[in-house]
Amino acid sequence: MTTTAPGWHDIPVRDWEGRPLDCAACAHAGLHAAGGCEPGRSCMQDAYARRIDRFFREHRELAAQHLDHPYFEVRAIAARHTDVFRLPALLDDPDETVRLQVALRVPQRLLERLREDPHREVRIRVAQRLDGSLLGSMLRDPDYEVRRIVARRLPEALLPLLIDDSDLQVRLEVASRVPMPALWRMVEDGAPEVRRRVAERLPAALLTVPATDEDWLVRWSAAARAESPALLERLQDDAESEVRERATERLAELRAARALPPTTLTLIPIEGGRDGRHRP
Repeated sequence: MTTTAPGWHDIPVRDWEGRPLDCAACAHAGLHAAGGCEPGRSCMQDAYARRIDRFFREHRELAAQHLDHPYFEVRAIAARHTDVFRLPALLDDPDETVRLQVALRVPQRLLERLREDPHREVRIRVAQRLDGSLLGSMLRDPDYEVRRIVARRLPEALLPLLIDDSDLQVRLEVASRVPMPALWRMVEDGAPEVRRRVAERLPAALLTVPATDEDWLVRWSAAARAESPALLERLQDDAESEVRERATERLAELRAARALPPTTLTLIPIEGGRDGRHRP
């Protein structure tokens, strides 16, 4: 016997308080009479968000009338479809679902006001949208995901401020972007994942430290990028066979590249003088 998940049309038609819908008592009874909405499909009184959304997508001009509706789903979906100039009134809405929709749409000068929203999902959206020059104020956000997004978007000059962040994912983002010489400060990070990322970005001349790292994958990353034959020869004696093999391969790559003859250009004489006329 096979079963399928119920579709949206299988969800009971009830209002947000669990009561049967009463179209006659609805503020949009005239719209219903004209075929503009339909219970179970497109209805702003329904408890089901998809039906509410369909109603406001079809009648965006009505969204502003319901920004103070007692049901949070109605307010949130109305905020998605209303004119952006109506959104400031919802910045302090008691429900985070509503404030989340606001954070996705308001201009930068209003988005700043949501940087310290009590709900992490709202602050995550703020970090995704806020102008990079303003992200410094979110460096110490208590939520690691907010800080990770900040690290991904923060101007490079401010990235060193997150080098010692307590969260691994945040430091990985930093190690992927922070320029030298700040990158060198992460060469002895406590997490091997971060040290591997550092080994993938350090200048080749500084790979001697990653080449002696306790984590064999860090040493492998150093072997893959090293340009010093002496360093590679030392790594050929590494305790891990994968590191030894990669060092041998890299050494062969370097020797082959250095053995190539220099590129020569063949000059082809052009008949005639500078002025393009033929000279006998």
